[in-house]
Amino acid sequence: MRVRFAPSPTGALHIGGARTALYNWLMARGNAGTLVLRIEDTDKERSTPENVEQILDALTWLELDYDEGPISQLSRTDRHQELLQRLLDEGKAYRSTATGEDVRKFKEQHGADKGFRGTPEAEGAVRLKVPDEGSTTVHDLIRGDTVFQHVHMDDPVIARADGSVLYNFAVAVDDLDAQITHVVRGEDHLSNTPKQLLVYEALGAQPPLFAHLPLLHGPDGKKLSKRHGAASVQELRDAGFLPEAVRNYLALLGWGAADDQTILTTHELTEQFDVARVQKNPAQFDVKKLTWLNGRYIREMDVDELTKRVEQFTGRTGLREAVAISQEKIGTLADFWPLAGFLFDGPQDDPKAREKWHDADHRHALVQAREAIATTSTFDVEHLEVALREVVEADPERKPKDVYQPIRVALAGTTVSPGIFESLAVLGRDESLKRLDAALNHA
Repeated sequence: MRVRFAPSPTGALHIGGARTALYNWLMARGNAGTLVLRIEDTDKERSTPENVEQILDALTWLELDYDEGPISQLSRTDRHQELLQRLLDEGKAYRSTATGEDVRKFKEQHGADKGFRGTPEAEGAVRLKVPDEGSTTVHDLIRGDTVFQHVHMDDPVIARADGSVLYNFAVAVDDLDAQITHVVRGEDHLSNTPKQLLVYEALGAQPPLFAHLPLLHGPDGKKLSKRHGAASVQELRDAGFLPEAVRNYLALLGWGAADDQTILTTHELTEQFDVARVQKNPAQFDVKKLTWLNGRYIREMDVDELTKRVEQFTGRTGLREAVAISQEKIGTLADFWPLAGFLFDGPQDDPKAREKWHDADHRHALVQAREAIATTSTFDVEHLEVALREVVEADPERKPKDVYQPIRVALAGTTVSPGIFESLAVLGRDESLKRLDAALNHA
């Protein structure tokens, strides 16, 4: 099996493109196959080296390696020209000066479903001859057969008048030369496939098998875009998602394990993935579901490994204790610092929290809590919990939050933090008392 991922470097790697790359990677790795990376950079105005680097960086972050490439499509111009001239010489393609306006007028006269046929000329763009009769059938591993009647198909332009070839010709030649056996790509390419099959036929070559993936939609059922949240791999990375969680989630967008398993290791994905089980309907990308899945990965991760990831993400070191007490409460790496940064940078400033929890009604509880924290024999989670529970129980009308929230606001400056006993233990007695005293003096 030989598959390829062939992105256009006109921007960052979109999530839909990342799923396409993943599916091709899973097919290659699960079938002892080869994955070819081709950069389709023939759009000279929009294709940039910076965008190529973005794509390579995204694949590296997703840990999707490739066996051959990256191959620049633009570097294959001589080969494209060679086969283009061959089709011209064999009479399977012709030059024509017919314009888009000419095609439009033809459709008005003969009907929109009548295929346009140009007149061979000495110059002009190159068009591929489509037979007047018969049909071309796309055998799709996901969608079954789709038949395209030739009578409805225009003779497609495969090269401009200046000789530069267009997508449907270049991609067929590149896949042919790379001996690609399976083309797995988005369904937006389905309308291109019969044109490419005709190129294969004109070249006397056996085409690959095709599988057209359903497009990704947002939870509202509309095509995925920035309004639904992160739209590129880089945005997911910068939002603190884990590459293994993203791979797991993307794999499930339109495909499911045989036993409806949700958490799958990369090894399990490569063993189970079968493109024939991909659904035909659009798949929904929901950042909330991805966050839930990412949180599962975080909670199940070894604390030392998670600490390494958090330290790389934040650029800070010495975070292990704080990571350990935050692990159960964060859904992404980006959640860590807003939750636990107070342990290092001091309390946040939330006037509403102070107003609610450091008022006169709660001051007495805070004073008692301060005394219990100062006098507990051993400053660890177990002893702190016992000491502060006694403060809660000292007043029958007191609820736990009447004691714990004033402490939390004193330590963190806000009402959200890791566990209160764990936070105290990480801060230590001296720093905890310092923050409690500052809160009492401010109240």
